[in-house]
Amino acid sequence: MISDLYCGDCLKVMNDEIKDNSIDLTVTSPPYDNLRTYNNSIIWNWKIFTGIAYHLFRVTKQGGVVVWVVGDATINGNETGSSFKQVLHFKKIGFNLYDTMIWNKNSIAFPDLNRYQQCFEYMFVFSKFTPNCKNLIKDKKNKSFGRKITGTTCDRRGSNEMSKCQAPGKGKDIRRYGIRTNVWNINTCKGVKKIIHPAPFPEQLARDHIISWSNEGDIVHDPMMGSGTTGKMAKLLNRNFIGIEKDPEYFKIAENRIKKANSLFVK
Repeated sequence: MISDLYCGDCLKVMNDEIKDNSIDLTVTSPPYDNLRTYNNSIIWNWKIFTGIAYHLFRVTKQGGVVVWVVGDATINGNETGSSFKQVLHFKKIGFNLYDTMIWNKNSIAFPDLNRYQQCFEYMFVFSKFTPNCKNLIKDKKNKSFGRKITGTTCDRRGSNEMSKCQAPGKGKDIRRYGIRTNVWNINTCKGVKKIIHPAPFPEQLARDHIISWSNEGDIVHDPMMGSGTTGKMAKLLNRNFIGIEKDPEYFKIAENRIKKANSLFVK
């Protein structure tokens, strides 16, 4: 399994090092309206975003997926809406918005006494055509477990025609677990002292997306890898990984975590 790690500007590295239609899955997060400084090494604006979006579309395989985890700043009582602007741009350049998911967090980063507490971030799942891989996680307990499937279902086909009513699986036992919803309850990394980074991904978040949208041996990518969580989980799940980080301090942290994960992996 390869691990190609680059310390540098992601726009330049993607342009110079990553081939067209070569990436199966990207799991990443942008700098969130400059809410954090990241050692004063990151400059974030619309031009940089559109450049990254262009390269993400270029390097993603047909059927590949980009998971874009993002939130909005509130400035003078007004949410920026940057996440929605980014979504519309991704769609404009050719991506499908396959799913709008929610990361429901267990803590409040910026408490505000004048509005309901912000406890979630968006996880936009973009696909280049229909996703090749959909390993949907089944860990939601079914309340009707132990019963049998009954009843009928009807689908409307066309504007006026109603298909025959059917009951797919009628009589079969209802399974203990079904496919989870697109709202994921995942704890943040608050209080984790070993990762010296202002906004590390929870390992479960990266892991679950990698499981969902890729297979073993696929190439996973993070152009803004920060502390390397996407890379670490990619290696532990037997995926190849290409990661880019501009800040040398964070790059070293990511490199060490990914190398350790690579050495721990046992096929």
